[in-house]
Amino acid sequence: MNLIQNTLRAALFLILAFFGMIMALIFMASTALAIGVLYIVARLQGRPFGVKAYWEERRRPPSPPQPGHWPGPAGKSRKQDVVDIEMREIP
Repeated sequence: MNLIQNTLRAALFLILAFFGMIMALIFMASTALAIGVLYIVARLQGRPFGVKAYWEERRRPPSPPQPGHWPGPAGKSRKQDVVDIEMREIP
């Protein structure tokens, strides 16, 4: 009886390990595919692809918005600050 239980446990463990390895391979393949797509897009746009270029781009201060783009329609800026809630006293 003990031998049957140990055999079933080992078989279940091997099945779970096999499916875990398959999921890990799928994850690694999808990650490699995504990195490949990012590399191709960066090359087509003429930008370097790498960690150093990414951090240099992130450390640069953001450029000011261009007229005709956000914020708001026709480049008009908002007059009021954005707040989470506005509180009013109800009589």
